[in-house]
Amino acid sequence: MEEKETQIRLTAGEIAQLWLQYLNDSSSICILSYFLEKAEDEEIKPIIQYALELSKTHIEKITAILTEEKNVVPYGFSIKEDVDLAAPRLYSDSFVLNFINQMSKVGLTAYAGSVAASVRDDIKTYYMDCLTETMHLYKKSTDLLLSKGLFIRSPSLPDLEKVEFVKKQWFMLDVFGEKRPLTASEVDNLFANLQRNALGVTALTGFSQVAQEKNVKQFFLKGLEIGNKHIQLFRGKLEESKLPAPMGWDSEITNSTTYTFSDKLMMFFTSGLISLSIGYYGTAISQSPRADISAMYNRLSLEIQLYSEDGANIMIKNGWLEQPPMAADRDKLIRKKNQL
Repeated sequence: MEEKETQIRLTAGEIAQLWLQYLNDSSSICILSYFLEKAEDEEIKPIIQYALELSKTHIEKITAILTEEKNVVPYGFSIKEDVDLAAPRLYSDSFVLNFINQMSKVGLTAYAGSVAASVRDDIKTYYMDCLTETMHLYKKSTDLLLSKGLFIRSPSLPDLEKVEFVKKQWFMLDVFGEKRPLTASEVDNLFANLQRNALGVTALTGFSQVAQEKNVKQFFLKGLEIGNKHIQLFRGKLEESKLPAPMGWDSEITNSTTYTFSDKLMMFFTSGLISLSIGYYGTAISQSPRADISAMYNRLSLEIQLYSEDGANIMIKNGWLEQPPMAADRDKLIRKKNQL
C-alpha cells in the first residue's frame, strides 16, 4: 500500500493571511447581511448577495484548513453579537454598491499578495480562486455602477504625442514655489486616495451616529476630521493642475441613530481602513517624484499612524483586539522551565 504523503505545515505567511482573512470575512458577513436586509434596488441586491456568499464560502474553507492543521479558529464576528438586522437603514443602496466596488479592489490587491505569500499548493490554489472570484465581483459591481451612471472616472490627460526625457531637477523639486504639472501616476493616486477617504468619511459618519460608547464615538469624530482634511489636501493638489476632483457621499447616509453594528465591529473596520490608507500612501510616495507630494504623504501617514494607535488602545481596553498568531516566546518558556 502506498503511504499517504505527509502534509507540509503552514508557513507563518500562510497562517497570517488565513487568520486575517477570517476576521475580514466574518466582519463582512455581518455588514453585507445587513446591507442585503435593507436593500431596495433589485439590481443591486444580487451584487450584495454574491459578495455575501463569497465571504461565507471563505469562512467555511478557512475553518476547514485551520481545523485540519490543528490551529485554533479566530473568534471573529457574528450576526448574533455584532449586528442588528432589524435596525433602520443607515446607508443608501448606491453607497453600498460603491462600497462593494471599492472593497473588491482592495480584495484584488490583498489576494494577489496572498498568492505570492503562499507556498503550499492547496493554499496557493485557494487564493487564486479567491482572486478570480473577486475579479468577477469587481466587474459585476463596476458594470452596474457604469449602467446607473454612478461610476466616478479618474481625470483624463492629453494624448502623449512624443517621447520626452527629464532635463531639470525641477521635475522633482519645488524651486521657488514653481511646481510642474502632475504625472499620470500622481493624478491616479491623488484621485484614488481622495475617493477612498470620501468613502471612509461616509462610513465613519454613519458609525458615529450609531456608536454606543462615548470614547468610540469621539474616535470616529476624530477620524472624520482627519479624513476631511486629507480630502481637501488631495483635492487642492488636483485643482492646482486644473483637474476635477470627485465629490463625497454625504447625502447617502440616513438620519438613523439606532444601534446597528457593534462598536467592536465598527472599530475593527475603521482600523482596517487606516491600515489600507497607510499602505496606499506608501505606494503614492514611491510613485510621486514631486517632493511636495511625497512630503505631504509622509506627513499624512504619520498622522493616521498616531490615530491608529488611539484606536488600538480603545480596542485593547475593551477586550476587542484579537491577538494574531505569534512566534513562540522562547525566553518565557525557558524561564518557566527553570521555575519547575
